This record gives sequence, C-alpha cells and structure tokens, in this order.
Amino acid sequence: MTFAETLDEAFKARLPLLYLETGEEVRAIEAISQAAAAQRHPRPIWTWTSALGLIGPDGKSVANTTNPARALSHIAGLQDAGVFIFCDLHAYFGSEHRQGEPLVVRTARETALDFRHGDASRLLVLISPVRTIPPELNELTHLLEFPLPSSDEIRQLLDTMIERNSSGPGRIRVDADDAAREQLVHAALGLSMAEAENAFARAMVNDGRLSAGDVPVVLDEKAQIVRKSGLLEFMDSDIDLDDVGGLNNMKRWLSRRNGSWMAGAKQYGLPDPKGVLITGVPGCGKSLTAKATAASWGLPLLRLDIGRVFSGLVGSSEQNLRTAIATAEAVAPCILWVDEIEKGFSNTTGSGDSGTSARVFGTFLTWMQEKKRPVFVVATANNIDALPPEFLRKGRFDEIFFVDLPTSAEREVIWRLQLSAQASDANGLAALSADDATIDELVGRSENHSGAEIEQAVISALFEGYSAGRPVDAAMLEQVVDSTIPLAVTQAEEVRRIRDWAAERAVRATGTEDLDATESGSRESAGVLSARRGGRTVDY
Repeated sequence: MTFAETLDEAFKARLPLLYLETGEEVRAIEAISQAAAAQRHPRPIWTWTSALGLIGPDGKSVANTTNPARALSHIAGLQDAGVFIFCDLHAYFGSEHRQGEPLVVRTARETALDFRHGDASRLLVLISPVRTIPPELNELTHLLEFPLPSSDEIRQLLDTMIERNSSGPGRIRVDADDAAREQLVHAALGLSMAEAENAFARAMVNDGRLSAGDVPVVLDEKAQIVRKSGLLEFMDSDIDLDDVGGLNNMKRWLSRRNGSWMAGAKQYGLPDPKGVLITGVPGCGKSLTAKATAASWGLPLLRLDIGRVFSGLVGSSEQNLRTAIATAEAVAPCILWVDEIEKGFSNTTGSGDSGTSARVFGTFLTWMQEKKRPVFVVATANNIDALPPEFLRKGRFDEIFFVDLPTSAEREVIWRLQLSAQASDANGLAALSADDATIDELVGRSENHSGAEIEQAVISALFEGYSAGRPVDAAMLEQVVDSTIPLAVTQAEEVRRIRDWAAERAVRATGTEDLDATESGSRESAGVLSARRGGRTVDY
C-alpha cells in the first residue's frame, strides 16, 4: 500500500491522530494536502509551528497561538472539518532524559478524543523527525513512516535542476545521457529531497559540468548520513575486484550481480540479492573482497561493528540495531559489511545478558529475511561454526563461500599484485614483479602462506632494503619468506577444522582453473582436491 493510499484510508476511517516520523516537513505537508483535497468532501489544511503559531487555510495566522496548549485548545473549539498539522509538538513531549510538559500532553489527548467522538471530520497530524509518543497518546496514535523520495521524484528533481542551470549566466555543461542520469538518480536514492538537491548542486558546481563521474559526489552526501548515526562506519575503498588475487569463482559470482538494483534488472524480473557469507582461513582476502566489491559496484560501503550495537542501557541495544538498519536502508543501494560476525552473534542464547543478544540476533535475522531495500550484506567469519544454524539457512544469504589458502596459481597473482602495488623507482620491486623466474621461486617457497602473509613479506623486505640502502632483490624476499612461519603451520588444527566444516557446507571461492590438480588438470581431479582441502566445487 502506498503512502497516499494509507492516508486515504486514514481519512475514510476518521482516525483522530496521525504521527509521521520524518524530517521532510514540506514534502509531508504537500502529500497530506493532496490526500485531503482528493477526498469526496475536501478538508482544509491548518498548520502549526512553534515559531509562527497556527496558520489557517487562508494563510493568515491566529493570534497568540505560538503556545502549543493554546493552539490545541483553539482547534478543539472548531466545529468544521479540517486537517491540523503540528510540526514541533514532539519537543514538548519530553524524552527518556527530559520530562515533557504535562499541560501540552493532556491538551493533545483531550483534542484527539474530541476529534474521535465529534461529528465533524477532523484529524490531528503530528510531524516529527524523531519518534516521541507519550504513553498518554499511545492508544490514540496511528504511526506512519513517511517514505523517502522515489526514483521518479529524484529524476524529476534532477531534470528540473539541469533545466534551470543549463542556460543563462553561470550555466553548467551537461554530459549526462540517460544512462548517466540513472546512475546519478540511483546514487541519490535514500536521500531526502533537500539532501538530493544539495548533492546534485555540489556535483554541478564541482567542476562546472554534470556527468556520470559525479556519482562519488552524490555518494559523499550519503556518507554524511552514516556519520551522523554513529553506529555505522563509512568505508572508502580504492581497490577493484581485479586487485584481489585469486578467488575467481567468487569474483565471477559477485560480478554477475553488479547492477542488479537498477531499473533494467527490475524490468527483467530480478529480485534484489540478499548477500554473501564469506568464511575461511584468516588473512586470505575475506575483508578485502568486501571492500573491492563496493568499489567495483560503485556503491557505498558501510561497516557494522556489532560491538557498537550492544549498550549498557536496557533496551538500547535493540534500538541501536534498528537505527543502524534504518540508516543502511536510507543509504541504499549500498553494501553492509559485517566483519567477524561470529563474534557478535555467537551468544544467541542470551545467557548472562537478560536475553539482549538473542533479541538483537532475532531482529537482524528477521530483517535479512524480509528486507525490501537493496542492502547487500557481506558477512565475514573465521570461526563460522560458532554461528547458530538458523543464520546459515538458505534465504539469509544467497551463497556461502569458503576462502582457503591460495593455490600456486593464486599465489603467483598475489605476488605480482603485491610487488606492483609497493613498487617505486627506488626499491626495485617493479622489475621483480616482471621476472618470471623470481616469481616462480617465490611461489614455491610460499606454499601454505596466506595473502596477508605474502603482503607482509613484501613489506618486511622493503624495510630490509631501506635499512641496507639498496633496492630489494630476490634473495631478500626469499629470506623473508623462509623465515616466516605461516598460520597454516602454527594453527594447523584450526585450519583443518575450518576446511572440514566447509567441505559440504560452502562453495570454494577459488575457481577450478586455479586449483592445484596434480594429474591431468581436469575438473574431476580438481574436484577431488577441493573436497580434500574443503569447500564444494561449483563454478559460476
């Protein structure tokens, strides 16, 4: 049911009190006015603010009505039908840290009761950016959430701004075709009309032109929303999926879901992808993949720290999670990254915390199953068997991938990427990254090393070379690798346990083309090795 249909239903049901939770007063008043005018018997609109007092349908203010109790008493004495919109009344209702004004709360209750039982069709509408409903008004209040602007509304705003700014003095250059405009519109989804207008204005004045290259400017406006919440962290990512060594199977799977939130995907009948759970050996690229996916898809990356959700105040942890979810949905389409999720949701029995963990976990599960906004969840876990089974069933995530230690083919790619990434004119790494004999030697010496351990080996060799005052050579790298004891050795039992868990429960992130099949290199031999090392062999 659309918001207009909900309002129409409220008018016909003659509900006495509506509470709209939104900061967009102008849009909300306009929507209410349109719904009131569309009734068989149109109702006039009255508005009240703490600065202007009560304003009648004729645009004239009523004297001495800036006091909310006096304004409520005035409309209660009116006998004609009408819609009375109060914008600042929540400030007089108090909060958990501040007592409200009893006279205002009582007058609001008496006014709503009078509207309920009166003969005329009268409706009191409270518009507030926060949900503050006194217990005295609970039974009389019908809560509505005012929707954010649709893509059509934002597209209309963008077209209007382009038309207004593309001619006359100070005009901008428009290099945005229909595809570019759709990208800008989708980047602005989740913003209010005022926020979207600010973002488009910044994009236009940034360099005097408007193009698809201005999408990051619009996304930066979304970052402001995330920073204000305090529960999510807006992550910058400058790496691409191509910068992640190996994991070709998972990267193909992710690439095929790029753009699935666009209008064309909806016309094709595609549902929004739910997300992916990535487990495996620590240091093998799980977190890196989350960052690279956001950069490749051109979407904001929000990191949810479960530790921030839990708070010492009773009931606030659940509210914190709801706030974080609402923020993510407001920024959608986006990627929500939950790192080491097992540490936040392992204690779902709620023992020792009065059931808080169980309630927070239940809220998160329900949202993942029922979410309507395009929020793609990327969850990473090292100790995945610590998660409850209901978290892993189909419908929560689209796929579960297992990231194992890199194969020799993957290590070759990782070595070349790391050497190239750290290369400069002085350190000699560029030449080493192109030396096939050196790469082959490093690949052989670094068996059972994770991608993170290879990265640290390159960094350690840089320190050695800088200390010695000469470029890094192959011998330095080989020495560093030989002196490193990898996690696969120090935590061999843990790695084996992770592989055993993933053998039948997860899909290998490594493609069959990169598996170290020692025989003919066939799919069958690669499948045997995959089962032995952990993770089902499924090609995407």
